[in-house]
Amino acid sequence: MNNVVESTLSIEQNPNPVPAAERARLLESPAFGRVFTDHMATIRYTEGKGWHDAKVGARGVIPTDPATQVLHYAQEIFEGMKAYRLPDGGGALFRPDANARRFQNSAKRLAMPALPEDLFLQSVRELVKLDREWIPSGEGSALYLRPFMIATEVALGVKPAAEYLYCVIACPVGAYFKGGASAAVTIWVSDTYTRAAPGGTGDAKCGGNYAASLLAQAEATREGCDQVVFLDAVERRWIEELGGMNVFFVFEDGSLQTPPLTGTILPGITRDSLITLARDMGLTVREEPYSIDQWQADAQSGRLREAFACGTAAVVTPIGKVKGHKHNFTIGDGGAGVLTTKLKAALVELQNGRAPDPHSWLDRVF
Repeated sequence: MNNVVESTLSIEQNPNPVPAAERARLLESPAFGRVFTDHMATIRYTEGKGWHDAKVGARGVIPTDPATQVLHYAQEIFEGMKAYRLPDGGGALFRPDANARRFQNSAKRLAMPALPEDLFLQSVRELVKLDREWIPSGEGSALYLRPFMIATEVALGVKPAAEYLYCVIACPVGAYFKGGASAAVTIWVSDTYTRAAPGGTGDAKCGGNYAASLLAQAEATREGCDQVVFLDAVERRWIEELGGMNVFFVFEDGSLQTPPLTGTILPGITRDSLITLARDMGLTVREEPYSIDQWQADAQSGRLREAFACGTAAVVTPIGKVKGHKHNFTIGDGGAGVLTTKLKAALVELQNGRAPDPHSWLDRVF
């Protein structure tokens, strides 16, 4: 695919932004993914022309023809990332280069054109600069950014589209789960549905993966659980990930374990960051398979002391209980463990610019 960029990013102020007083009211307690900023970034791709018409402008609707290919063949990918308010009033993104690379990998798997990394970074940086007043300053809050790309060619036929739209929207957010940032969740073991299979799209961040998880999540909700955990599609034995988060296990010797990246789970940026932070603390981290039966046995014997899920939206979430048709057990005392709390604090302090940044993960925007 032609990847030429024919235009630089232009900036257009929204002529009718949300009034400052209304914005302040909305920022007091933003529900996750319900309040949006004044602007969005857009870039178009046309086969034979490459990337063009790059701009940041007023947030608005996307006109869609009924025969637009994304509606029929699901060529769609997205990212999730955050901008944080710094102690001096500035703002920074957290590891946006990692999001840019994962976005390219997802595009490759969905037979879509790869957006150049520098254009991805420019689009998110300029959007954050323009909507800087939308970054909340409350503890546990941030500006969530959602870069995504859809096939926009108007045609029916199972083939990669010839036209695409890349877009970035943003919304101020607080805690992802209703119970608050430190509350432990109960998860449901899905032994009926699987999230991904070898050779599938499990390691791509595409909407289809999440759509396929919704029925299992609905089952979890009916069973009084907050989230669902999926097992592998082949043996229905090995733990893979939650509906939208990676998972870690903490043992009595202080070591951690997380399922390996074998192509069926998403390579989470939060996951990678926590592995690095844990090793910086001198902890042992294993990326090895872990079975659901072993999880239950270790929790009941006390060998397993803690478990937590992690992702951009929820950051680090303790897992207190696990339920299923064949499983029912509590982890530790059912609350947030000591190491889980320590790792989360280390990550949050770094993201908010309150701790040293030895790996240069913070990308200061203003």
